[in-house]
Amino acid sequence: MKSFFENYTQDLINAINSLDWNILQAIADKLIELKKNGHTVYLIGNGGSSATPSHSAGDWTKELRIKTICLTDNTPSVTAFANDTDYANIFKGQLETFLEMGDIVIGYSGSGNSPNVINAIDYAKSKGNFTIGISGDYNNKKGGKLVQMTNLSIVANTSSMERIEDIHLIINHIIKEYIKA
Repeated sequence: MKSFFENYTQDLINAINSLDWNILQAIADKLIELKKNGHTVYLIGNGGSSATPSHSAGDWTKELRIKTICLTDNTPSVTAFANDTDYANIFKGQLETFLEMGDIVIGYSGSGNSPNVINAIDYAKSKGNFTIGISGDYNNKKGGKLVQMTNLSIVANTSSMERIEDIHLIINHIIKEYIKA
C-alpha cells in the first residue's frame, strides 16, 4: 500500500517539477493583458477537464476579477449543440455566439485530442483569437493536437489521467496566485 502512495506522489512531484515556469508566466501575462483590455477568457474541456475550468472560472472571476466563462457550465447550450448538430460543436457553437476579438480561449484535454476542444480552438484561431492549450501526456501523446495548434501550451508530464487532472488544477491555482501577487 505504501508503495502505491509513494509512486502516485512521486509521479505528481515529477510532473510538477517538469512544468515550464516561463510558459506559466506567459499565460498569466496574457490574462493580465486580457483583464486590462476588458476582454473575456473562455474555458473548455470534457469530464475532469471540464471540472477544472469550472472551478477556475469561479476563482478567476471572484478573486482576479477577470471575465471568465466556462462553456461546459452552460448545460442547455451543450446539450442542444450535441443533440441538434454534433458533440464536436458543443464549444464551437457557443463561441460562434460569444467570442469577440481580443478574447482568449483555453482548452483543457488530458490527451490533447478531444474533437470538441480541437474544433473550438480551430474556430477561435480562425477568428484571430489567442489560444492556450493545457494538456497531458496521456497514452504517450505528448499533449496531442492541442499543443501543436495553440499559441501557448503546457503539458502535464505524466501518462496518468488522474495526475494530469491534478496538475491542471495546480496550474490554474499557480496562475491565479501569481496574478494576485
